[in-house]
Amino acid sequence: MKLLRIDASSRNENSDSRKIADQFQQQWQKTNLESSVITRDIINNPIAHIQQKTIEGFYTPKEELNEELNLAIQLSDELISELKATDILLISTPMYNFSIPSALKAWIDHIVRINSTFGVNEQGEFYGMVQNVKAYIITSAGAVYSSPEMKALDYLQPYLQTVLGLIGITDITFLPIEGTTMNEEVFESTKLAASEIINKL
Repeated sequence: MKLLRIDASSRNENSDSRKIADQFQQQWQKTNLESSVITRDIINNPIAHIQQKTIEGFYTPKEELNEELNLAIQLSDELISELKATDILLISTPMYNFSIPSALKAWIDHIVRINSTFGVNEQGEFYGMVQNVKAYIITSAGAVYSSPEMKALDYLQPYLQTVLGLIGITDITFLPIEGTTMNEEVFESTKLAASEIINKL
């Protein structure tokens, strides 16, 4: 069993999403003794945003790639191979301005790639090419976005569910930590709920 962990919080210390991800990883390794873990801290080791040549490489047939284009898509190739080889995808991310951090978007832009992680059939329908990967997504937010009055402002969870579903990852469990700065009661209850799910792994 292989676990791929992606951390996207700009906080190295006192990050609620990182703390819960640590708990998840420890519990998962305890119950999967022969497992392996790949960790990508995309804050302390940022992933470069895609460039003009990266996009050209994505849309160039493999047999026509030259040295420059091969180099431009090298990181994308690496990240996609890493993802396809994993069994469990663990993402820990805060909500920034109602959505995901730009660091996580940079990773997504490299792994969501036509003819590599998703395709389009003759009817113009998308289909995913990443198989047998289960995702756990730990999110943290200052407000309580599960409440009726705030739910419409949550672009994080719907986006991640949609974009991962596009590439074939449809078995997704969200572990939201809410109220981190605005509601202590909800904060504690959501941490407890996440811990209970993790302990049942």
